[in-house]
Amino acid sequence: MSPFVRRTAALAGILLFGAGAFTLGRRGATRSAHSEDSAGTQYYCPMHPQVVSDKPGSCPICSMKLVARSVRSNTPAKDHMGMDYVPVYEDEAFGSSSSVEGRAVVIIPSERLQVLGVRSEEVQAGPLKRSIRTVGRVAVDERRIHRVHTKYEGYVERLYVDFTGKFVRKGDPLLSIYSPELLATQQEYLLAYRSQEKLGSSGIASVAEQGSELLNAARRRLLLWDIRPADIERLEQTGEVLRTLNLYSEVNGYVTQKMAVQGTRVTPADPLFEIADLSRVWGLADVYESDISSIRLGMKGTISLSYLPGKRWVGTVSYIAPSVEKATRTVKVRLEVQNKGALLKPDMFAEVSLWDDLGSGLIVPESAVIDAGDRQIVFLDRGEGRFEPREVRLGPQVGAGFQVLSGLAEGDRVATGANFLLDSESSLKAAIAGASRSEER
Repeated sequence: MSPFVRRTAALAGILLFGAGAFTLGRRGATRSAHSEDSAGTQYYCPMHPQVVSDKPGSCPICSMKLVARSVRSNTPAKDHMGMDYVPVYEDEAFGSSSSVEGRAVVIIPSERLQVLGVRSEEVQAGPLKRSIRTVGRVAVDERRIHRVHTKYEGYVERLYVDFTGKFVRKGDPLLSIYSPELLATQQEYLLAYRSQEKLGSSGIASVAEQGSELLNAARRRLLLWDIRPADIERLEQTGEVLRTLNLYSEVNGYVTQKMAVQGTRVTPADPLFEIADLSRVWGLADVYESDISSIRLGMKGTISLSYLPGKRWVGTVSYIAPSVEKATRTVKVRLEVQNKGALLKPDMFAEVSLWDDLGSGLIVPESAVIDAGDRQIVFLDRGEGRFEPREVRLGPQVGAGFQVLSGLAEGDRVATGANFLLDSESSLKAAIAGASRSEER
């Protein structure tokens, strides 16, 4: 049986069965002890060493079963059950004290380190870039939604865009409309145009000026009704009033809603089309309230889709909602993203990563940290199989590690493998040392 296994077995025996042990110092110095013959067996609570009884029972504080206190001797012997006392070195049995309460320094023979999987890495300084991963959805940029109305009453004569989802470009005709009011205005413009031609040659300045004012007023009215200058020019050239005029798209985009129906009467209050420009979209991310302190306007983020691996869209945070959603306990964060090729479509589910640049600092590997609830502990590799517990204060997670606020220095080596084994051994040694000190008192 190897020395490490014997030590572990000895410690387990001391705790669970009260097996005898004789204790030696590293240089052969003996440790004073009570023999089994000079004192009766006592029972104590491992969690509350101050609870001691001369009979088996349960701890009145935590109800844990009391265990027999170890019986030690300064010479080899057998206990009352015939078990040999096991030799245990003093520093291995009781551990070296450390600055962490409830933990002791752990010493592992070098030949056992690889077998147990104990590894260590250096604490290094580097850039602190934190990634906050969450989910979200794609939404239309509300500022790029265009609703089409007429500014006069009329009747839809013909639909050029006759289904929802059609892509239209700026200047494409949407529909043609017949309007008696528009027809009358065209006639007024032609009369003013012809009158201006006649009055313009008049030698009386006031008469010529009046003709020009009438023409400008009629032209301005047509322009305010969204009649294109090209249509007004055609009216001047042909001298013919058109029965219907076209309504044109003012933006590039997709028709997300079509309310216009051929033959229906429309008024300025009636929406005819809704056109959305999807060349730039929003990514609405759900950020948990615990991470919201790391979010700020202007920070970068990426959007990716599970069915387009390797494809990412980079955006900028432009809005943080002022309230938390009750059902999900999240805050809506908006990213503005260029949507080249229109691959991002409204209401798609997406994976969102937000990148927080914290500058530079020390980073300890995540695998080195043991979270004890109210504190975080790492084990420093002091060489020759010696591992010292150290309490640390950590910042946010950055990549595969944590930012170190205090407790470590650059170049320190920390255990990154078999940490829980080290922590168990460290706690065990500290408990034995505490029980021993209580017994001696």
